[in-house]
Amino acid sequence: MHCVFIAGSRAISRISPQVREKLDSIMNRNIAVVIGDANGADKSVQRYLAEHEYREVTVYCMDSCRNNLGAWRIRHHSGKPGSRHDRLYYGIKDAEMAKDATCGFMLWDGASKGTLTNTLALLSSGKSVVLYISPKRRIFELRSLRDFHQALNETGITDVSQFLESMGVRPATSEQPRLVPQP
Repeated sequence: MHCVFIAGSRAISRISPQVREKLDSIMNRNIAVVIGDANGADKSVQRYLAEHEYREVTVYCMDSCRNNLGAWRIRHHSGKPGSRHDRLYYGIKDAEMAKDATCGFMLWDGASKGTLTNTLALLSSGKSVVLYISPKRRIFELRSLRDFHQALNETGITDVSQFLESMGVRPATSEQPRLVPQP
């Protein structure tokens, strides 16, 4: 059974008609959805799925669940006791969603490191990603890191390697990205 990891930037609080069309296609095909519990894109997509009474959803949360608008199944994850609730902390559940999904649908504001990391994690695992780049209102179908580079080029990012480095990602090879810790 197919399972799509849906995630996005916290800066995206409204979903576009293009995104709604993709979500409708997911629901019409009865594809399982794994999604996080953050405000922004996660919450907006949750709201849309709940309004349509879609039941094939699992919400991945850390120690406590911030948003579960459809009262769906929950998968809890834990960080180290006393750890900061930062991007690395919430990245624990994101890594599990990337592992559990067969593909991804990412809503990116062009700046979110978390969404970029999730996109690259899926692509690195040989999983396809539908990437919606919000500022450009464009959807790209990605099957490889090369496709990701091409999508960034088409949206005006001319030096993809420098851009990825500035976002904390340095490609180890042309097809295998390697995550670099942030200072």
